[in-house]
Amino acid sequence: MTLAEVLPTVNATMNATSACALFTGYWAIRTRRMQLHWKCMAVAFAASSLFLAGYLTRFALTGVHRYQGPWRTFYLALLGTHTLLAVVALPLVLRTIWLSAVRRRYAAHRRIAVWTFPVWAYVSVTGVVVYWMLYRL
Repeated sequence: MTLAEVLPTVNATMNATSACALFTGYWAIRTRRMQLHWKCMAVAFAASSLFLAGYLTRFALTGVHRYQGPWRTFYLALLGTHTLLAVVALPLVLRTIWLSAVRRRYAAHRRIAVWTFPVWAYVSVTGVVVYWMLYRL
């Protein structure tokens, strides 16, 4: 198997890992487990970063993949919202992490995290669905 053949599955795994870490981190912060929350967010960020590197590599190697399966309209709507929110998510995630990990401004971190979490979670989950529809359906 070539790198180009393996990368889509690796990328989907990174998206799934990010989603699991995000939801666990959300639960951790809601139950006041601050250290676990920090660790989960670090895992989510690392997995999302690895996904982005893998996605850019896969795109450079193989280009655009056209969806050939059923439910094309649903797929295109999902891909469109996923792509748009992925662009929005990057600065949100970076700012949210900057406020807590670097600046230690937790009140400001909380104010932006209420926006960052749902966007980031949506992008991570829909990334797995896009993979499934494009490569497995």
